[in-house]
Amino acid sequence: MIASPLRGGRATKPITQIAKILLQNPQKHTPISPPTQSHHNPPWVLQTSVYSTQPSKFPEYEMPSVTWGVVQGRKERLVSRVIICDYLKSLGIVPDELENLELPSTVEVMRERVEFLHKLGLSIDDINEYPLMLGCSVRKNMVPVLAYLEKIGIQRSKLGEFVKNYPQVLHASVVVELVPVIKFLRGLDVEKMDIGYVLQKYPELLGYKLEGTMSTSVAYLVSIGVTPRDIGPMVTQYPYLLGMRVGTVIKPFVDYLVSLGLPKKILARMLEKRAYLLGYDLEETIKPNVDCLVAFGIRREALASIVAQYPQILGQPLKAKMSSQQFFFSMKLKIDPEGFARVIEKMPQIVSLNQHVIMKPVEFLLGRGIPSEDVAKMVVKCPQLVALRVELMKNSYYFFKSEMGRPVKELVEFPEYFTYSLESRIKPRYQRFKSKGIRCSLKWFLNCSDLRFEERLQGEYIETEISGPSFCMGGKLELPGVGNEMVSDEEDENEDEILYRRTVSL
Repeated sequence: MIASPLRGGRATKPITQIAKILLQNPQKHTPISPPTQSHHNPPWVLQTSVYSTQPSKFPEYEMPSVTWGVVQGRKERLVSRVIICDYLKSLGIVPDELENLELPSTVEVMRERVEFLHKLGLSIDDINEYPLMLGCSVRKNMVPVLAYLEKIGIQRSKLGEFVKNYPQVLHASVVVELVPVIKFLRGLDVEKMDIGYVLQKYPELLGYKLEGTMSTSVAYLVSIGVTPRDIGPMVTQYPYLLGMRVGTVIKPFVDYLVSLGLPKKILARMLEKRAYLLGYDLEETIKPNVDCLVAFGIRREALASIVAQYPQILGQPLKAKMSSQQFFFSMKLKIDPEGFARVIEKMPQIVSLNQHVIMKPVEFLLGRGIPSEDVAKMVVKCPQLVALRVELMKNSYYFFKSEMGRPVKELVEFPEYFTYSLESRIKPRYQRFKSKGIRCSLKWFLNCSDLRFEERLQGEYIETEISGPSFCMGGKLELPGVGNEMVSDEEDENEDEILYRRTVSL
């Protein structure tokens, strides 16, 4: 015997007794005959019975509510709720959360909703995760929302997964809530073809208020130097940034990196290329990783340069990787911890480089008769060596020995030789200064721009070699010995791009 509580704590009559009462006046609860099924409905609309939207001649039948049922009295609503809850329980759906939700007037309407969701791809477990979706009308809520989602680029086969991830979308008004969000994304220069992709990655965007978190996060990013035209690509790559609060997430992230000495302009360029950096937890990941770098001997003044060169280092399991690579460099390359720290300062990507890849260039150099101590010095001076392709190193070495006829000690002194292109830089420049009968070091004719090389060829003496660029804490890139003159092959670059290009290669 099934009973259901009434307001005020009174119990209802048994279902069988209530059913007898209803049978005494059956015409009062006979549903209106369904109209002919429209052939314009989308394919996912089930061919189930529907109720008329036209007023009935009987006063108790009014225009159906969003639940598409008849208007009932208090007792009839109670009976219908008990019957519907029993039906849902028989399917394995827990109706507890539906207590304060308006339910349809008949089991047939609820069955239509359950079958529709099932056809969409949702299981009973999915419905139990968010049973409030059963309060949505198939025709007034589900069909319009799903049709609009398909229109903006979400494939029909992905709609079920989308609803699983964000079932609240079924409650949304297409005109009042969904359309404004899509217009906002298009206004940020998110490509029309990418809208569906963005929403599938972060469907909760459809629930945000435009004048709230989304607008403030965009405004703050632009204020620190992010180019407005790059906001769209950033959102496409990492839409979660639109849901981040400025005061608790984005600003603390920016302030901390600036405190390490990273200029805001460089930080803005980093975020334009890798917006996902904003997703790294400041307290749980970023700060512990910075402390880890310092613990392994990295100088604090080099932290900004490391982050600029390899921003991903902020979000990696750094302690384990640093420990492994330090041990490897000590055992295989005979490089002590201090030398390892200098290597990481110059090329932080090494923390993620496969050790098998590192050994190939090292074995090539050892095979050329270079002592292991000298190879270690070369790696510390130019860590990029361990990431080079051996085939290219062979060609450069062959030209060095056969054409240039220079001693190997010059390679030990200037291992950067292997990092230059043989065909586009080494050969042409070598032939130019050889034709003039000039004798100079590898560094003198390779480590300069094309413009500076031409000036050197026209000069009557070999100028003193100077140190390369250095990254200064919180300031601009300084080129020692050059003053304010910018040495660049591209004269039309603006100051910010020159600063960024010389400081970090993203």
